[in-house]
Amino acid sequence: MKLLTNLFLVLAVMCLIFLIIGLFKPWVMLWWEDTQNRKKVIKLYGISGILFYAMYRLLEHFS
Repeated sequence: MKLLTNLFLVLAVMCLIFLIIGLFKPWVMLWWEDTQNRKKVIKLYGISGILFYAMYRLLEHFS
């Protein structure tokens, strides 16, 4: 259970790093999209980061 908790924390931190990079250079983080803009970066990495952090806090609370 501790491994899964740490995995969600690492994924949340990675999403935060990718979000910061994507705010400066969206085309680096959204290379597969036809149009790369900051709004898509925030939607993808921001929401993912929040969900991973919520899962981390949830698992940390119950373990």
